[in-house]
Amino acid sequence: MSDTAQPTRPRERIGLVAAWGRYPIIVAQELRRQGYAVYCLGIKDHADPALREMCHNYCESGVARLGSQISYFRKHGVRRAVMAGKLHKTILFRRFYWLRNLPDWRFVRTFYPHFITRTKNRNDDAMLTAVVEAYAQDGIKFAPATDYVPELLVQYGQISRRRPSRAQRQDVEFAWRLAKEIGRLDVGQCVAVHGRAVLAVEAVEGTDECIRRAGRLCPRGGFTVVKVAKPQQDMRFDVPTIGLGTLEAMVEAGGSVLAIEAHKTIVIDQEEVARFADRHGLALVAVEEGRLGERSEAA
Repeated sequence: MSDTAQPTRPRERIGLVAAWGRYPIIVAQELRRQGYAVYCLGIKDHADPALREMCHNYCESGVARLGSQISYFRKHGVRRAVMAGKLHKTILFRRFYWLRNLPDWRFVRTFYPHFITRTKNRNDDAMLTAVVEAYAQDGIKFAPATDYVPELLVQYGQISRRRPSRAQRQDVEFAWRLAKEIGRLDVGQCVAVHGRAVLAVEAVEGTDECIRRAGRLCPRGGFTVVKVAKPQQDMRFDVPTIGLGTLEAMVEAGGSVLAIEAHKTIVIDQEEVARFADRHGLALVAVEEGRLGERSEAA
């Protein structure tokens, strides 16, 4: 180095806990673009292997290796982290799953009230809050991933060219209230309806399977799906997300309208999603509380 050269400033480190889907990849790319050194914990059987090449450092971890995960971030001096991606919760109920993913002591200690004494619930908010609090005890704070990629949060308005009919807007209003209530109860975030009759309510299986179940129960198709944030939504985790897979499920099942909550729903690859909706004649709209019955202007 010459006398006049300035030392390179070390990049700020940030942790990424990555589960399934493209969302973690988009977050990793954007964090790198913003100049962060990304230390990624990829959840085994979930995270895309491509993250190994995108991040400054990568470590694969079983979902129940909580102590190892915290140690990884501490070892690399990571004090701030984000979560991204879907955890397939149905795998937790598979036979012998916990034997193949042997929990470490930190996991057992953290989730003892959830699995052993059963004094605490095992719903999404309770489990993920316990994870966040365990990390915080070791000085690692989670922030919403959308703080770094705010453009992924959909804005109010029409996304597809096709608009919901008057009857379908009534279905959106009807399903919105139900979806908000099951969200408040931390059951799910999605409801499928037809003619203001409930076809399917999302639970542990996830949105796409909820849509497919609605299709089996309404084989003539034409139903409406509404997906919202919980009233108590913690934007650090479990933020409602849709992408091409969601729309493919709609087409496969025969759904006609997908309404999502503006400003609180992540849309992955929005332009491609809009083109897909247009090709298949789907009505896709982002709505807000208090404006559910309005004909949204084109986004």
